[in-house]
Amino acid sequence: MNFASDNVYGVHPKILASLSEANAATSPSYGGDSFTARAEERLKEVFGCDLRAFLVTTGTAANGLSLSAITPGYGAIICNAEAHISVDECNSPEMFTGGAKIMGLQGTGGKITPAQVEKTLKGFIRGEHDPKPKGVSLTNATELGTVYSPAEVTAFSRLIRPRGMKLHMDGARFANAVAGLGVTPAELTWKAGVDVLSFGATKNGAMMLEAVIFFDLSLAEDFAYRRMRSGQLISKSRYLGAQMLAYLEGGLWLENARRANALAQKLAAGLTRTGTVRIPNPVEANEVFAVMPRSLYDRLLASGAMFYDWMPDSLGGAIGDHEIFTRFVLSFATPEDEVERFVQLVAAG
Repeated sequence: MNFASDNVYGVHPKILASLSEANAATSPSYGGDSFTARAEERLKEVFGCDLRAFLVTTGTAANGLSLSAITPGYGAIICNAEAHISVDECNSPEMFTGGAKIMGLQGTGGKITPAQVEKTLKGFIRGEHDPKPKGVSLTNATELGTVYSPAEVTAFSRLIRPRGMKLHMDGARFANAVAGLGVTPAELTWKAGVDVLSFGATKNGAMMLEAVIFFDLSLAEDFAYRRMRSGQLISKSRYLGAQMLAYLEGGLWLENARRANALAQKLAAGLTRTGTVRIPNPVEANEVFAVMPRSLYDRLLASGAMFYDWMPDSLGGAIGDHEIFTRFVLSFATPEDEVERFVQLVAAG
């Protein structure tokens, strides 16, 4: 019963098969292969627009490189205080941007609001003594398993675009957000004003695959150099392109996300029925956050279940002295019977 992360599970068989196919013959290197070219064309079809896509191996690289195209070292990027770019990437965005300031705002449910951003922007009154606000980064789905709707994303774009700022979306779990909302990829990105997307696949069935997708094509200028300098231009690039083709083929990426999301709903409903666990945040993607008695937490860990205790401050509300805030992540590959077995363990008291 492993609910620690969607990274703990393996690669989808169809993606493994695509890697085997790519391995069968010789191919041009450094992005010159047909797999990579076809993957970019397929992404254009999925998003319904012209775009530039650059394949990389990690979400950390995708985020840092995306932001480097938005802001110079004297700029500032506004995000949620618990966003990956703020607390989980070891200052990688600061490194890739040459020192830009990542400004994290506290928000409920893993989100921030346009009103918070607007208030923050009003504090930039010192001219060149302040960093220059250059962009906003939204995590979708968020670190607390909630999602931004197209209308919410549009509100950020309308606020910052007149100020010459750009909108980035960290989409490590973008598939789960799209599946949860029941919208199109276009509606959640470029139609809502997103300029650049970190498009995640690794958490959703790929081996190691993310993409930096530019909807504002001007931002892609010189990006090939940025990717090369970062060590993210893979010599045997066909293995990234092959993964992306299989990930998108037949809507596999959304099929995987829908299953993970459905399992999260099943787990949340089951935990709620036990009466000993409460779910304080809406479950809108593939993560479930729960408050439980510490004694129950200890018993579940002793039984072999794997999940994380989480930062209580992110709950936005008080928990009891004998309670603990926990996180469960569901994968496309999580066995359904493990969800059922875990709920039974909780219900056993």
